Amino acid sequence: MDIPSLLKGYDLNNITIGVLGGHSALDVCHGAKLCGFKTVCIARRGRERTYEKYFKTRKDLGLRTEDFGQTKGCIDEVIVVHNFADVLDEDIQQKLRSLNTIFIHNRYFWVYFKDFSKIEIDFNVPIFGSRNLLKLEERDQPYNQYHLLADAGIRTPKIFKSPKEIDRPVLVKAAEAKRGYERAFFVATDARSYASIGLKLEKEGKVGKNWRDAVIEEFVVGAPVNFNFFYSPLTKELELLGTDTRRQTNLDGFLRMTADQQQLALKYVPLKMIETGHIACTVKESILEKAFDLGERFVKATQKLPKKLDPSGKGIIGPFALQGAVVADEGKEDIVIFDVSLRIPGSPGIAATPYSGYLYGQSMSVGERVALELRHAMEIKRMHDIVT
Repeated sequence: MDIPSLLKGYDLNNITIGVLGGHSALDVCHGAKLCGFKTVCIARRGRERTYEKYFKTRKDLGLRTEDFGQTKGCIDEVIVVHNFADVLDEDIQQKLRSLNTIFIHNRYFWVYFKDFSKIEIDFNVPIFGSRNLLKLEERDQPYNQYHLLADAGIRTPKIFKSPKEIDRPVLVKAAEAKRGYERAFFVATDARSYASIGLKLEKEGKVGKNWRDAVIEEFVVGAPVNFNFFYSPLTKELELLGTDTRRQTNLDGFLRMTADQQQLALKYVPLKMIETGHIACTVKESILEKAFDLGERFVKATQKLPKKLDPSGKGIIGPFALQGAVVADEGKEDIVIFDVSLRIPGSPGIAATPYSGYLYGQSMSVGERVALELRHAMEIKRMHDIVT
């Protein structure tokens, strides 16, 4: 996308921050309001009340809301669509442009669009962040997050090219049969268990028929941690905004049972790992330098990507996450990364961790840090450096 054309006609002193209604929309819009921006949300019909009613901006009734001025809520305007892909409709794009909208993208852009290239090519609205890198999260891309992590020299679980190679517990990263974007991972220990478990789950309609194409990854035993970073092209600094871990249904329910209860329950209730939220957590300070080293390597690797993968040539912009586990190797701790988010993570609880506060005096959400970057870019007239 040509940045001058994208920003042509924009009043960069009167920006609106736009989001798709889900994932991290409230986090983004709350941060936007704290920094004085207007907000617009594209909400899908049937799920619009969260934005159109419960968190809609309205007149304050005397409650203490100094940060928001004389209002409560954080969603100024809602555009209701039948499908999220309708954001590509010319009239909606024109509406967004008339509001001088800078869009904050998230994983919804991939999940709810059959052809992501439509966003890359036809979405004529500036996006804060890396427009072309989001697809690298998908493991079926010719060049994907595994290649990027390898190029960055970041430790990842061993990948098995064939079930015949399995010589230890592995996680087969199969997708759900009904919702291809959701997890239906299963554990195997050898080629025989891989085949029998996969076929059983396929027969039960729990994994898609293409489960044999799923990545077979070494099962890493450690403390799960997501390292949520922010890279600023304006200051060229990497920041650790916070750390968290996932909550998954119904895995979390099983983990609250004793071993005998788990065995009994598994006879009647199939294990699922559908992400339902996050829990804020912290890590020891002795681990932080290792985490920053991984983050810096990752940023440099994205900045070296060829033009065919990143036409902007900018690399990662703003928020991203390296998701993995802290493991113990011969008495020493190390970090193994097994997933990447090349955009804002859907975890507003990050603000409950202290790391951004160590930098800015008080902890802030990812949405607020995004808004601060946009505010800074407006002030120094460098919006073109942080949008694609």
